[in-house]
Amino acid sequence: MSAASFEALVRRRLADEVGRCPKEAPTTVAMLYPSPYGAGMSSLGFQRIYRAINDMPGFACERVFLDDEAEQDLSVQARPRTYESLRPLEEFPIVAVSVAYELEIAGLVRMLDAANIPAHRTQRDERHPFILAGGPLTFSNPLPLAGIVDAIIVGESEELIEPVLDVLRSEATEGAPSSSSRARTLERLAAIPHVFVPAHHGVNLPVVAKVDNALLPAWSPIRTPHSVLSNMFLIETERGCSRTCTYCVMRRSTNGGMRLVSMDRILETIPEDARRVGLVGAAVSDHPRITQIVNALADRGAEVGLSSLRPDRLNDDFVAALKRGGYKTLTTAMDGPSDRLRESLERRARVKNLLRAAELAKAHKMERLKLYLMVGLPNETDADIDECITFSTELSRIVPLSLGIAPFCAKRNTPLDGKPFAGIKVVQDRLERLRRGLKGRVDVRSTSAKWAWVEYVLAQGSEAEGLAVIDAVREGGRFADYKRAFASLPAPTTAKPRRSLAIAQV
Repeated sequence: MSAASFEALVRRRLADEVGRCPKEAPTTVAMLYPSPYGAGMSSLGFQRIYRAINDMPGFACERVFLDDEAEQDLSVQARPRTYESLRPLEEFPIVAVSVAYELEIAGLVRMLDAANIPAHRTQRDERHPFILAGGPLTFSNPLPLAGIVDAIIVGESEELIEPVLDVLRSEATEGAPSSSSRARTLERLAAIPHVFVPAHHGVNLPVVAKVDNALLPAWSPIRTPHSVLSNMFLIETERGCSRTCTYCVMRRSTNGGMRLVSMDRILETIPEDARRVGLVGAAVSDHPRITQIVNALADRGAEVGLSSLRPDRLNDDFVAALKRGGYKTLTTAMDGPSDRLRESLERRARVKNLLRAAELAKAHKMERLKLYLMVGLPNETDADIDECITFSTELSRIVPLSLGIAPFCAKRNTPLDGKPFAGIKVVQDRLERLRRGLKGRVDVRSTSAKWAWVEYVLAQGSEAEGLAVIDAVREGGRFADYKRAFASLPAPTTAKPRRSLAIAQV
């Protein structure tokens, strides 16, 4: 995208934003999201930290996103500049990056390269911006970032962002930058609980941070029609989860499980003029007053969206409220293709719950039922896929049905950590088996088995795998480039990472 086109695009988007509060301050932080604007402005975590930095005395925050065109054309990435001032990324003393999941590491590398900021941490010095990372990825395995960023806030960062930035600001103002001042900065950051400094900690990650419940809920200060969640005000109804699903990072054992936000607190935080409201959390439908919350918002004339609906929580009153809130498709999770596998995942979704979901969708005149599930699960067989075909066919006779499918990728900090990737061909064959079996009856859509394998290698990997992303991106960022980059790594000397096993599963 040319400079003139980018500036015109930014002007249009800024003009359409509601809630933005421009600010000038002695220290300005570039807040980087390694995906395009539409995705970044739909991230509640990104918006929460943007607001937190702007609320800090002496600090301002400017946003920068992956080039829109770069998502489709890997050879494209204009020089990154912020939305607020069009200032180039490399001119900021501090770059804070929010990484949602493993494949976004490539976006970070591409943006650093385009800004002529060395992507290798060890190749940067005091002349370069300090790269600070955080985001959802840190709850699982941030080690692939360790060779790229200078420091990582692990877990919930609302209470940590201020002391971390205070250290960075104080070091920057104590005389001319030098190698000794950068080393002192890293040493001071390493002493802050929940802050991971690769140069000091090696591979020893700290405990995941948990903020005081008084700081909940997070909410989005900016609404925009150009986000994936167009013009939607985002707010947490809870944080964490009370369930024990074996594949999920945000299960009961993470940060004390579910922490609820009261209905009154939720409703009083939502602006009266918000016509679209997104209720966000790992288990929104488990909130004990979720039906009342949705109805209260519908009474205001607001359209309501929920980030997670559990099939065992669906009942007539709840689905009626969702219909009032503008739902046209009832979306929930099947999780595994068979009842046996769902039980192994410790999911409460059973045949009776999913049948009831289909019946409720029909009764409330929803256009369709959409179910998310994984394939390539441990111990999965063709018989499980055939059960899914039979059961999905049964559901489709009740209400039009769509399946959204993702290959299973084992994540760190879960009971299924270390389980192997099923194999690209295995996953592709099972997806094709599903498509053939459901052709003409169910809409089947899936994410790529090849890119799921890349995600898996990074999810189970460490610094070496993250540095391999740099090589893959610079070779063109195609799947073949990742495959070569991972294959060129030396064999691991410890049980983790399990990269050699992942390579064998290609």
